[in-house]
Amino acid sequence: MTPADAAFVSTGALPQPAEVTRLVDDAYRRFEPVREGAVSDVYPALGVADPDRFGIAVMGVTGAIHVAGDSGVPFSIMSVAKPFVFALACSALGPDEVRARVGVNATGLPFNALSAVERSPDGRTNPMVNPGAIATTALVAGGAPVPEAWERILAGLSAFAGRRLALDDDLYLSAIASNHRNRSLAQFLYARGALAIYPDEAVELYTRQSCVAVTAEDLAAMGATLADGGVHPRTGERVVDLATCRATLTTMLVAGMYETSGDWLYDVGLPGKSGIGGGMVTVSPGKGALGTFSPPLDAAGNSVRGTRTAAYLSRTLGLDILASAPAR
Repeated sequence: MTPADAAFVSTGALPQPAEVTRLVDDAYRRFEPVREGAVSDVYPALGVADPDRFGIAVMGVTGAIHVAGDSGVPFSIMSVAKPFVFALACSALGPDEVRARVGVNATGLPFNALSAVERSPDGRTNPMVNPGAIATTALVAGGAPVPEAWERILAGLSAFAGRRLALDDDLYLSAIASNHRNRSLAQFLYARGALAIYPDEAVELYTRQSCVAVTAEDLAAMGATLADGGVHPRTGERVVDLATCRATLTTMLVAGMYETSGDWLYDVGLPGKSGIGGGMVTVSPGKGALGTFSPPLDAAGNSVRGTRTAAYLSRTLGLDILASAPAR
């Protein structure tokens, strides 16, 4: 029996609800005063984000949610979409096929590095960095016309969130007019036979998925769906299967925080994914997930407050999958 065939195994449970609420509130008080980092200006529309926004949401696999601050304020999902679109690809084609076509090993390079594609003869990188994510989006599209493929992607992301999501139109227009690096990446991938559809179509779909509006509460729900073996804790819908969940969480461990994924795993001990819009999702299998929103980023493009909140709540809520349980 392979790991992907194994039954879903719980890693325990969250503390009692009152304790979770107390710790989420404590995390907000601890890290709200932090003023480090800078708002991304990769796309002009991102640069106007309010740096004082800070929201936290924790959802358990029971569906109970605990929030603090700006947890219901919408923002653009950006790269936090990557693991969930990867999961949609795995659900459609199977995890082994997606691994064979996209790759899963860390590049050790920045998220939008052209050299990651250049040094790979077949264009395989990792689904958590831009070239691999563009290739993954193309697999989900499957040759369908762009409107049909977009509806497929949006419906999948919405199923993870448990509600109908929508495009952030202002950011989409800003991004589609200035995403020249992603267009270059798509051309490189296409030249190496690593793109299942035409480059312009792949970039169009990838840009749209990155500009979907979500909240920290949405991210907590999306992560909790992975934590619960692919079943949404509130809607009860099976969004993806167990093998897909395992594959998705594995890729998040490997490269969800780009070239700082090792430091993240060392400090947090959980699969996580960040986005330059200030969002971050952190998943504890069998227990639940953390969604955070805070636009100021560190040098690697990860939310400063989000990273600190994840490290703190991983310890205090007992989420860390690498920490040994005390002897009883």
